Amino acid sequence: MSVDSKTINSEQRVVGIPGWCITVFLFWLGWVFMYADRTILNPVMKDIQNEFGLNGTQLGLISSLFFLLYAIMQVPAGVLGDRIGRKKVLVPGFVLFGVFTAVTGSVRSFGQLLATRIVTGTGQGTYYGPQYGISSEQIPPEHRSLGSAVINSGMGFGIALGLMTSSWLAYKLGLGWRTPFYFMAIPTTLTGLLIWWLVKEAPRPKAGTAAAGSGSSFMALLKNRNLLLTYLMVFCSLFGFFVILTWLPYYLQTERNIPTTDIGNIASLVAWVSIPGGILFARISDRLGKRKPLVMFLVPVAAVSLISIAFVHDVSQVIIAICVYGFFGKLALDPVLVAIVADNAPKESYGTAFGLFNFVGMSSSILAPTIAGLIADSTGTLAANFYLSAAILMFGMIGMFFIKDAPANKSTQEN
Repeated sequence: MSVDSKTINSEQRVVGIPGWCITVFLFWLGWVFMYADRTILNPVMKDIQNEFGLNGTQLGLISSLFFLLYAIMQVPAGVLGDRIGRKKVLVPGFVLFGVFTAVTGSVRSFGQLLATRIVTGTGQGTYYGPQYGISSEQIPPEHRSLGSAVINSGMGFGIALGLMTSSWLAYKLGLGWRTPFYFMAIPTTLTGLLIWWLVKEAPRPKAGTAAAGSGSSFMALLKNRNLLLTYLMVFCSLFGFFVILTWLPYYLQTERNIPTTDIGNIASLVAWVSIPGGILFARISDRLGKRKPLVMFLVPVAAVSLISIAFVHDVSQVIIAICVYGFFGKLALDPVLVAIVADNAPKESYGTAFGLFNFVGMSSSILAPTIAGLIADSTGTLAANFYLSAAILMFGMIGMFFIKDAPANKSTQEN
């Protein structure tokens, strides 16, 4: 551990709690509200559609524009955070997205709704790179896998929280589709302020001390076959995930005739079962020391579960398929793909390598919601999107046949 990391942990210790534990908790909380904000929209999409007179393509555009700005912000936020201080980038962006979550609930036109989601996506886009950099500095190497797994589990909790809270407030309490946005904005903004007050970070290097040749290292990453194929795989994996995340509640309501009061609970199963799945397969990957065999196991199972969501007729079987996808799908595959990137990228290029990883993966989130809406408008059903997602997932797996497992002699996120 670096001197800076030791200083941070010493200064940040509160009542015997190591500083890195506080950082892990707050960054876990950050992911909870990041994903809760993304999913509170989904159970109320039908109400939004009715109020503003939207078609499926326009509904998908709401999420696509959000993720477009989120993806665009990945690399600049990481670079700026490295230069001026990561909290100086992360916290203002986090508070901005919290404020505009509330503003979303007050819109009176479709244009205003798109504008607020664009600003919200921009704010969220400052989180990944700076958060990754701070946590990698602080978590001791012997706890790095566990700490990172805990932080990432916030995504699963957030998905479940957003779906369940939105459904509960809008339908069980009858408060309408706007209330979930007002409700979620308060803890989101408070979390941003807590990160500012309680998370410490090492001082940034003075200007001009950055390693020369960063451009050449960037090009070296783009020439690395293993990395390129892993980026392809994460793109293919996230395509299906964002079809699920965006459209599953709407699909359950309109094509499976599930009551609106139950949609949030059922859709949130993807998130709940992903938490133990992600931790389990991350541990297996570390113990095997090989990543490729797990990819070849997880991807086909996830593809079959996506097909089953559309193919099976019984609602209980649909729920089982949703759970299978949650356990074996994107959130279980993510730690394995992260490990492949860490095994193949030089340590001095980790920030760039993971920035590219997240940018490419999130690029699929721009396309998936709108493509799914277009297909639904053309065919009259969302079912074809689950088949398409499975096919794209298998295409990514074909690419993974051509990677060579690098010796896993580095920690998954050692930096």
